[in-house]
Amino acid sequence: MPEPVLYGYWRSSAAYRVRIALNLKQIAAESAFVHLRRGDQRGERHRALNPAGLVPVWREADGFTLAQSLAIIDYLDEIHPEPPFLPEDVRLRAICREIAYAIACDIHPLGNLRVLEKLAADFAADSTAKAAWARHWIASGFEAIEARLAHTAGCYAIGDQITLADICLVPQVANARRFGLDLALYPRIAAADAAAREDLAFAAAAPEMQPDAE
Repeated sequence: MPEPVLYGYWRSSAAYRVRIALNLKQIAAESAFVHLRRGDQRGERHRALNPAGLVPVWREADGFTLAQSLAIIDYLDEIHPEPPFLPEDVRLRAICREIAYAIACDIHPLGNLRVLEKLAADFAADSTAKAAWARHWIASGFEAIEARLAHTAGCYAIGDQITLADICLVPQVANARRFGLDLALYPRIAAADAAAREDLAFAAAAPEMQPDAE
């Protein structure tokens, strides 16, 4: 049976999350490049897969498709339960989701390409202004996550197990670096990120390691 396909873009942090998850689960998948800078995601071919015109998209051989990175990751965790992406303790599981959702729902959307393009189109924001915008919203979210990690962090964001929190945190830290945020202000986040990136599953999923990296 043909391998499933992950449609994504090398620098998309949402696609980066799914690549990490696939590597951790050791699930083989074909990679299909959707060039966001050229607007491929807005074309008819991609919208037939995901009417929202976003990446990533997961497509299986029987035609089953799924969008939204956290929905894809949850699905992968259910059909391939080892290693688990959530802690055993029910409260830690809730906190893990809190961190993941804070990134995927609160921080990431405000620095997404389509938002930055809208700032440029409607408000003449140049690259300096767009970077400042992104830093502001990442910093706002990181302040809350840093405070939460004071109670949960071990080697990783939640104790000494790689979890969904790390899967979401590492790509967002990469965005923070790209936009010039001072990570010295968030030592727990920086430590969890550094530890996770030592894992081969994270290293292989990094944007610069993708064949379509520009």
